Amino acid sequence: MAVAPTTPPVRHAFGLYLGALQLFFTLSWAAYVIFLPKLAAQAGIDKKWVLWILVLDQIIFTVCDWSMGMAADRASKVVGRLGKWVALVTAASCVAFLLLPFAAPAGNPWPFLALTIVWPATSSALRAPPLVLLGKHVPKPAQPWLASLMLFGLGVAGALSPYLAVLLREADPRLPFAIASTAVLAVTLGLSWAERTFSLPASIPRAEAQAQRGESNAPAVAFFAGVALLGIGFQVHFALNAAPTFLKFSRPADLEKLMPLFWVGFSLLVLPASRLARNLGGLTTMAVGSLAGAIAAWAAMSAGGLGSLVAAQLVAGGAWGCVLVSATAGALAIGHTGREGKIVGGMFSLFALATFLRIAVVASQFNKRPGISSLLPWAPVVAWFAASVVLGAAARRARTRELAPYLAGA
Repeated sequence: MAVAPTTPPVRHAFGLYLGALQLFFTLSWAAYVIFLPKLAAQAGIDKKWVLWILVLDQIIFTVCDWSMGMAADRASKVVGRLGKWVALVTAASCVAFLLLPFAAPAGNPWPFLALTIVWPATSSALRAPPLVLLGKHVPKPAQPWLASLMLFGLGVAGALSPYLAVLLREADPRLPFAIASTAVLAVTLGLSWAERTFSLPASIPRAEAQAQRGESNAPAVAFFAGVALLGIGFQVHFALNAAPTFLKFSRPADLEKLMPLFWVGFSLLVLPASRLARNLGGLTTMAVGSLAGAIAAWAAMSAGGLGSLVAAQLVAGGAWGCVLVSATAGALAIGHTGREGKIVGGMFSLFALATFLRIAVVASQFNKRPGISSLLPWAPVVAWFAASVVLGAAARRARTRELAPYLAGA
């Protein structure tokens, strides 16, 4: 007797699609950071301005991620429109990215700088908008799993980036930029297929969604406060503290093997974390992951040898994977009233803002001041613990409100 096909395999394919999109986009950003000093020099820009170009990029991400999320909410009201819109914007992004290594050798900084503005502004279409489809058209119990598949691509890209830096150090940037832009555009063109495949009825009726918007405001404030703390903690722990901590027990040449360990832990736990988010709910799982991250950051700071430090970094990476999966699920739950793009875009904007603050601190050498440098090891511990308190309290309040079916477990 024939068995009718079911939807889970299609949902699984959609998650893998999102993972591929995140993988190629993140690797393209890694290539950009690797080659930016060389390209800026060719364009006649002094190396002291390179970090400030990256600061400008993060400011653009901060503004555009939220704007793109809200635009995605409007575009997704018509089936098929969001995919075409994202593909069009991404095409502009890929063209700008592709032209960067061709514009730099001309020696004129202004066309090059214009491209460094167009590329991050348009590439924001690849962050929040694809998740809008997930939030609007995929049943709530399946959302954490699909989010974990998407973030698995991020973890793989994070683990590959240090090796990519070594591999491409002396390469001609035109080839990797061409490959990256082509791959991103090719994957993005599949979004229209995904949108039509997942054009299911909204998870709750429009009238009910409108009635619940007031209920979702309180958890949204706590959620954004937690995301801000988490983003700052991550930037300090991984980008500022990890390398100096490893150098206590290893040589500089070993960093290219040790730094990816955080993302190895991330990739190992990001998929299992989806089950925890499904059972406990987004906010509760974020609180648990934040607390685990704070403990791991403290263990890394207190490590007495390389073995214990490696273990702490693996756990910290796994905790961050748990946080990002549950943050995505929590953002979609809070935005289930038709504001999925706005909430998810706001989340990405806050993460970009944390990156902006970290790069600005490094560019100004504020982190090297004696009083500040002594506090840096404690910063992720305090930030992640504070996030766990804020999110844990928000999760308890949410369970007493009408949002409990969306923010609590399945």
